[in-house]
Formats: sequence, C-alpha cells, structure tokens
Amino acid sequence: MNGEEEFFDAVTGFDSDNSAGEFPEANKVSGMIDLDTNKSTRSGRNGERPPEENGIQKHRTALPAPMFTRSDFSVWSILKKCIGLELSKITMPIAFNEPLSFLQRITEYMEHVYLIHKASSQPQPLERMQSVAAFAVSAVASQWERTGKPFNPLLGETYELIREDLGFRFVSEQVSHHPPISAFYSEGLNQDFMFHGSIYPKLKFWGKSVEAEPRGTITLELLKHNEAYTWTNPTCCVHNVILGQLWIEQYGTVEILNHRTGDKCVLHFKPCGLFGKELHRVEGHIQDKNRKKLFIIYGKWTECLWGIDPASYESFKKHERRGDHPRKVKLNDGPETPNSDMTGDVADNVPVTQETVQVIPGSKLLWRINSRPPNSAQMYNFTSFTVSLNELESGMEKTLPPTDCRLRPDIRGMENGNMDLASQEKERLEEKQREARKERAKEEAEWRTRWFYPGDNPYTGTPDWLYAGDYFERNFSDCPDIY
Repeated sequence: MNGEEEFFDAVTGFDSDNSAGEFPEANKVSGMIDLDTNKSTRSGRNGERPPEENGIQKHRTALPAPMFTRSDFSVWSILKKCIGLELSKITMPIAFNEPLSFLQRITEYMEHVYLIHKASSQPQPLERMQSVAAFAVSAVASQWERTGKPFNPLLGETYELIREDLGFRFVSEQVSHHPPISAFYSEGLNQDFMFHGSIYPKLKFWGKSVEAEPRGTITLELLKHNEAYTWTNPTCCVHNVILGQLWIEQYGTVEILNHRTGDKCVLHFKPCGLFGKELHRVEGHIQDKNRKKLFIIYGKWTECLWGIDPASYESFKKHERRGDHPRKVKLNDGPETPNSDMTGDVADNVPVTQETVQVIPGSKLLWRINSRPPNSAQMYNFTSFTVSLNELESGMEKTLPPTDCRLRPDIRGMENGNMDLASQEKERLEEKQREARKERAKEEAEWRTRWFYPGDNPYTGTPDWLYAGDYFERNFSDCPDIY
C-alpha cells in the first residue's frame, strides 16, 4: 500500500440503521450491550453463540472491547500540508480507525434490505420507486456520528455476508488499489433481486473538513418486474477533522432512474446552511418520463422519510405561507463553544438548532430509523447490524476464503482492544503488499481480480465492475496470500 491510507474513506460507506415501518420484529438484531471484556462466553472471543429458540443463531450485541480514545492524537500535524489535495498518500495513526474494513462498511447498505423486498412485492411502479428511494436514503443513515475511518482494503481482500433471516447474501472484493475501487454484489435468497456496484470516492481535505465526492454506479434489479434502478450517492463531508467536535453532513442531488418505465426519483440532500436549519434534510419527488410529478418525498436521512401526493403537498404549503399552520418545534441543545488551536483557527460550529420533521397530514411513512444499541458511543457509534459484521463464528474460517476481512489480524487486534498489535499488524500487511507489488513489477505481471471484472454497466453504459459469479461455489484454491 506504500504505507498509504485514503484518509476518511469512512465518509462514503454505505451505511444504515434498521428501520421501522413494516419491518418484522423477528428480523431485528436486538440485545443489551455489555462492555465487560473479561467474559469468555462472548462471541468475538471464541466465536460461540447460543442458538435462538427457533434454531437461528443470534448475532452478537457487543464488541469484545470498548472504543479506544482518540484524544491524545493530533490530526493537524499530519494534514496541515494537504489542504486542497486529494488524500491518497496520507498515513494516519490507527487510533483514527474503526475495527472494520471499508468492504464491511459497504455491506451496511444491506441493513435495510427489507425495503428491497417490499419494493419487489409492490404491484405498481410508483410504489416500487417509493421503497427504492427509501432504501437509497436509509443506506447512508448509519454514517450519522460515524467519524471513525474504516481500514483500507488490501488489494484482493474480500468480504462475504449471508443473512438467511434477512433474505440475502453479499460478496465484495477490492479490485484496485490505485485508484482504490471496491466492487460488490448481492442477491436475494428468493431470487427476487440483484444489487451491485463499484465504489471509488474522490476525497479532498479543505482545512477544516474532508469532502468525499461519490464515484461509481449503484444498480438494483427487481427480477420479478424486470426493472433496474441506478443512482449515485450524495457527497459526504466530515467537519472539524483538525479540532472541535466532529460532525457529518450529506449534500447533493441523487437521481434514481427506473430504466424500464422512465420514472425518476430526484432527491435533494440539503447542505446544513448558515444556521444549520437544513441539516440532514432530504426533499424530492418522483416524476414520470414526461416529468409530471407523481409523489413528493421529504424527511431526514438521520430520522425518517415520508411521502405524500403533490396536490396535498401544495395545498399544505399554500396554507403554511398564509400562516395557517403552527410553527415547527425547534430543539436547542445549547450553544456550541468554538474551539481554537495554537494557529488561531476555529472549528466549524456544530449546528445545534435543528427542526424536527414536520409531518404533513395525509403523509405515508416510507422509512424510520431504529434507535442504536445501548453504549453505541463506546462501540464507534455502530448500529446493531454493524456490530455483527466482523464476528467470526466457530468454524467459519474453514469455509471462508483466506482473503476475507474477518481474518485480517490488524482489524481483529483493534476489535479486541490490542492497539499495539493492531498497529504492528497493519504495518506488516502494508509492507507485505508493497513487496508483492514490487515482485509483480519485476515480472511484469498484472494483478488479476478473482470475483469481478471490468466492463460497462448494462443499463447506464458507464464503466463498472461486474460480478463474475461462482463465489459461493467456494473454490478458493487460487486466492492470493495477502495476510
């Protein structure tokens, strides 16, 4: 890796919290969080978990060790010469990481897979687009307060996740190192959908913040309806990376296109604005191929998403302009005291005056975020779904390829609270990757990906990485030795 880290790859991860609505209780991961790291029965230490009453194994509800404090580290000493540059050669202390690979962070998109199943079950294209739009918004929800940086995947690294309870299986591979590109593919266990794409964000440091401009196409295919939807994620920005309280905003326009019907959902992720009034807000609409508005969508990517027909929406707004409706309730947590460092710079104030989502009468709930598990703050602000991603069940290493993220010793060391071991292993893996690259250069050998290949997206015609198939046949004999 040339000892290089793409700083804050974290900000473009596909994350979400399980949401409410019609989500079956049986599919929710629940349980109290226990941060006592001395209990030998916890999964993650020995991988063993008691089965549920119905025979399906529970997923763990806590990490083996609480989050390591970052208060003793100065980012400024590392980043002060990088203003305006793309962050592709910045080595960061491991204390700024979270114990996940970026491939696992992409997998967080699937936490809301029930919205895909719901879309597939809808008979009308308008209702299907509503659920797809909710899925696209919910997919960034767990980025809220997630300011840790996932580990950069090594070239050839993979991750798989099979969730029979949620009805999907997922596989991803790091297919390129420069530029860093992660490819993924998921399918419904009932053959109702395929979900795939490739992610390669462009990251820039602007003095106080890191901005991630999304690159790569996301594609969802609803097989029963012979429909394909494509979109790109909004831009994500992490503020106060030098000093002050870290906070995240998403902004930009996301367009979701139904390639069969020509329907389009246009979603505007609002920048927070001068006084934070628009922080986290999402507004948009669904239109047909003739640009006629069919449905209005509004809400927050951190809370919920609602929808209503255009006539009711316009009627409400008309009365609101006249002053017929009460003002929205504001929540104020008190003033944020600006911080400053020895250079005299001040932090970007965290927006503290935020309006709750005002529900327009007659609106339909499309998605609502689940509360995070107790003590989430001590677990890198992970959701319940995220807590389970690096769990290594007993005997699993015999069925996984040797390239799976769960087998990375630096991530495992950090998860277990051994920061010295994690740092040493991270350096060792980076050096091993450098040596392997030198050997390939000597032999003039090109890197060969294993599960994905470069091609054109079948719906947009743009460059993409496509799933080659056969991963779940489990022939891992020719996988590279990267750990």
